[in-house]
Amino acid sequence: MHSAIRSQETNPAKLPGLFKKQFELCKLSRGQTVAIVSDLGTRPEYIQGAFAAADELGINIYEMRVNMIPGWTKVGVPTIGECKGTLEALMACDMVLIFHVPLFAKWLKQVMNNGVRVQMIIDCPDDLEQLQSPPGLKEAVLHAHALYEKTRQVRVTSEAGTDLTYECGEYPVMSQYGMADEPGRFDHWGVGLLHTFPNEGSARGRVVVQPGDIVVLPYCRYVQDRIDLEIEGGHITSIKGGLDAMLMRDWLSEGKTGPDDRDPFAISHLGWGLNPQCRWDSIALFGDAPEHNRAAVRSFPGNFLFSTGPNSQGGGKRVTRGHYDLPMRDCTIALDGNVVVKDGRPVDPKMIVARIPR
Repeated sequence: MHSAIRSQETNPAKLPGLFKKQFELCKLSRGQTVAIVSDLGTRPEYIQGAFAAADELGINIYEMRVNMIPGWTKVGVPTIGECKGTLEALMACDMVLIFHVPLFAKWLKQVMNNGVRVQMIIDCPDDLEQLQSPPGLKEAVLHAHALYEKTRQVRVTSEAGTDLTYECGEYPVMSQYGMADEPGRFDHWGVGLLHTFPNEGSARGRVVVQPGDIVVLPYCRYVQDRIDLEIEGGHITSIKGGLDAMLMRDWLSEGKTGPDDRDPFAISHLGWGLNPQCRWDSIALFGDAPEHNRAAVRSFPGNFLFSTGPNSQGGGKRVTRGHYDLPMRDCTIALDGNVVVKDGRPVDPKMIVARIPR
């Protein structure tokens, strides 16, 4: 059973102020329109906070509630579009404020291509307050983004035995700094990270997952025992180890559509985190409820975010359900030979952002 170790510390009365700051970070202005996409599980105080903040700023706002509770373990669920008028409404607004994961869904790309900002909020009130984008994070992420765009080969190593190489440039670099502040931009409140999808078939080598690394999707747990992954031709060809290897192997196998389907075992987005507000020890502090960890454990500075499965968000053709997100500690990341993260710590001065006590 998932349960928080600690009770909520953020006063609910602070939420309008937090949403007001977020709207300002997103550069919304008086007279613009925000469409909320909520679901049956959305916290009502979030809707109230967003409405109050919009009223104060002179922003027009309304709520569109979908008749489902999109699961944390399912990506690409089309919550918008099948119900007539929903897609057309979102295409016409200035920003969508969405309270579940829209990634890998077809409608998201259509909305963004029409110049609509999309701000995702899927974390608990404490995280919205603690992880809200600090000064300098946007600049650090954009600096890393520019370097990653120029990179043609990446090598990721660790003392535990990881030695992964992949080429990039075939798919765009995608980065998030916690605020959807430009037309057509998607972002996730609380994060600070970047990734790209490796060129098809290029990922090769070995990945050694250690105790203390994190499986944040589909599970929300610290890895307990070592996992040895062999990777050839852009796919995992071997998963060896104990319980955590069993969990990974069975989950990915469950995503297969037939005996010859290898898509769940394909290497998906690869990148690293930079938000100093995010904590590796979030699960230990707050428990394994995903709402406490979705942003925090993906974006703590210097983690190498390893994943498997779909690449449609980057323009690829894989839409498999076999998705795995695995932030790893203590890795060294070299871009065309230039080390930007050493043993799990950013070493490029322009990627290091000061933490703000909150």
